[in-house]
Amino acid sequence: MDWTDDAIVLSARKHGESSAIVQLLTAERGRHVGLVRGGAGRAQRGTLQPGNLVRAHWQARLEDHLGGYRCELVRATAAAIFEDRSRLAALSSACAVTEAALPEREPHGNIHADTCALLAALEAADEGAALAAYVRWEISLLADLGFGLDLTRCGATGSEENLIYVSPRTGRAVSAAAGEPYKDRLLRLPGFLLIADEAPVRSELAAGLLLSGHFLDSHVLAPHGRTLPPARLRLLDRLSADS
Repeated sequence: MDWTDDAIVLSARKHGESSAIVQLLTAERGRHVGLVRGGAGRAQRGTLQPGNLVRAHWQARLEDHLGGYRCELVRATAAAIFEDRSRLAALSSACAVTEAALPEREPHGNIHADTCALLAALEAADEGAALAAYVRWEISLLADLGFGLDLTRCGATGSEENLIYVSPRTGRAVSAAAGEPYKDRLLRLPGFLLIADEAPVRSELAAGLLLSGHFLDSHVLAPHGRTLPPARLRLLDRLSADS
């Protein structure tokens, strides 16, 4: 059995003396794991940095075996943003969340495409826009996994005006008036999620992470006994501390 696919490196963990167990997000086969011989060595360490785009060739005797990878570097995203701590934190978080949230070997072409777009935004956009793209990426991830949020109208009244809350139970937006009696129990809906070109401040970005993180934790990870990965918690801490 063998195949070749475009992929994003999610993680590489040392195995034995010099090999690495590598998790990839592939374009056609979803999250897929394999062994890279020599992957812990200096020659391949740069290629296998989380967030890098690679062309991966997988081979195994049987389809359900671990199999081995050969990976050719296409773009070194991690190196391109290495000196920007906020962008690097978002990159690490995206890779860790993807690895934790996706079942192995289940195709998710939309998630691969969205993640490639996020990596491009982390490289090219200004910091605020890049981090806003990260929050939107998490919300798109939820939708692709079947837990889409409805932020277009109030779940209680149907109004499209003054949407400032989200119900933590239903994932639907709530207007200021309808949510006033329950505001202590509702999640904050940051404005940049409603207006695409709005430049968010750090407190708005942190609110967006709290919003998407609630649903990732409760709907995607907790049913499988998982929690938000440390890299994701560090990103929230960073934005909360700076806001």
